[in-house]
Amino acid sequence: MNTLTLVADLTKRPVVTLGGEAVAQIKDTVLDASGGQITGFTLAGRGLLSGPLKQSLPWSGVHALGPDAVMIPAVEVLQARDAVVDKGEAGSGQVRGARVLSDAGLELGTVLDAVVECGTSGRVAGFHVATTEAMGRHERRAFLPAHGRLAMTGDTLVIPARLAERAVDDLDALAAAALRKGTER
Repeated sequence: MNTLTLVADLTKRPVVTLGGEAVAQIKDTVLDASGGQITGFTLAGRGLLSGPLKQSLPWSGVHALGPDAVMIPAVEVLQARDAVVDKGEAGSGQVRGARVLSDAGLELGTVLDAVVECGTSGRVAGFHVATTEAMGRHERRAFLPAHGRLAMTGDTLVIPARLAERAVDDLDALAAAALRKGTER
């Protein structure tokens, strides 16, 4: 079973080869929010004084995203930083801080973070949002599932109105809702 994690929790997670060599740590996660997928990671060196690396990790080079490390087959899967960054947020806007609108035109809140599946899918499972009164949850936080047609343009994430009705209060409830959705298919 895939577990869910906040993108912010991936920062500083070690990147390790299947041979056991620690090669880097996650600096940032690059998302294609409208496509619902991690496209890769920017990397930093290992250690307190290490800075950003010129190489990054495309999602295609990930063997598994685990709870304690990101596993890669070998260091050769790393690519130039721009090859990964240009595929994700740089092209479609920052996910964190984006306002969330329904396709019916209601402002639902602001994205605090994205939620992704650990494992081998790299799928965006939902969004952690600070809600507005339109969701009946003014100044609260909720998790919105991310299935269906999403659109990300600049600083705005547009979601189907029906997803607002499926908001839950924690990651466990979001995971349970995703599991139920998977069994309904």
